Amino acid sequence: MDVVFLVLPAVNLLDLAGPAQVFSAAATLGAEYRLRWAGETDDAVSAQALTLAGLEPLSTVAPGEGSLVVVPGPDLAAIARTAEHGELVSADVLDWTRLAAGSGARVASVCTGAVVLGDAGLLDGRRCTTHWSAVEAMRERYPAAHVLDDVLFVHDGPVSTSAGIASGIDLALSLVEIDHGPAFAASVARELVVYARRNGSSQPLSPFLAHRDHLDPVVHAVQDTLSADLAGSHPLAELARQAHLSPRGLTRAFVAATGVTPAQYQTALRLAHARTLLRGSTLPVEEIARACGYADPRHFRRMFGAHEGVSPSAYRTIAA
Repeated sequence: MDVVFLVLPAVNLLDLAGPAQVFSAAATLGAEYRLRWAGETDDAVSAQALTLAGLEPLSTVAPGEGSLVVVPGPDLAAIARTAEHGELVSADVLDWTRLAAGSGARVASVCTGAVVLGDAGLLDGRRCTTHWSAVEAMRERYPAAHVLDDVLFVHDGPVSTSAGIASGIDLALSLVEIDHGPAFAASVARELVVYARRNGSSQPLSPFLAHRDHLDPVVHAVQDTLSADLAGSHPLAELARQAHLSPRGLTRAFVAATGVTPAQYQTALRLAHARTLLRGSTLPVEEIARACGYADPRHFRRMFGAHEGVSPSAYRTIAA
């Protein structure tokens, strides 16, 4: 998959580097992402005065179905000081962005990069967000858009937007999760030593990343085993043998490091995976149960209902 970064003049470096690092780390771990860098000219001076060179001209980059276009946010005040006729974004950039979206590419903006999507008409009728300081201006500039001010990022169909600067990392991790699942996204986040936060309508912390802020290597190894094989049974005695501890010793170490038992941690992972499959697949509930380590679908339904407050089928309907 091509991940094309549209590099505008006065781009904020973290808006660009944060998501780029996420997709680069994902590629290192096995995801088929190819990063590309495009601009109106072959170089751009960032908002922090660093010149970014070697950009591909827009005319030679044609993102289509299966591609992702990422628009890191520029310093709009700096652009406005030099803009001709009050244009924040050139007609060529807008035409290229519309063409990419029309050809089936997903598009995502970080922070004030939303102005490109808005001026291209891609936010009309969609939920979106931007840097907190630009929310009101966006509402005035794009009255047909539903601009939210209480989320880190928003996915609305093939269009995604994020709030200010560092939240571009959260957006990128969420896109990786959509493509490759929560366990893989958690691996990427751990590689970057960050937490995969979620927007205001979701849990603030993925179970695949929760309870990882400790320094016990034995407990981390057990957590890796559980997260890498959700369908496996992994009895406590087996985990304890791998950790060279007694079952009671492992439980004591696990609770001391994480605050939960191995069984509670495993359940949280399985149910998180189940939520992802219910949202993003058409698999029957019985197959989802098996994929999450529940041989008995009735037991899975009871566990899911006890933790989520709704049945798996009802959750799928609500999340659709």
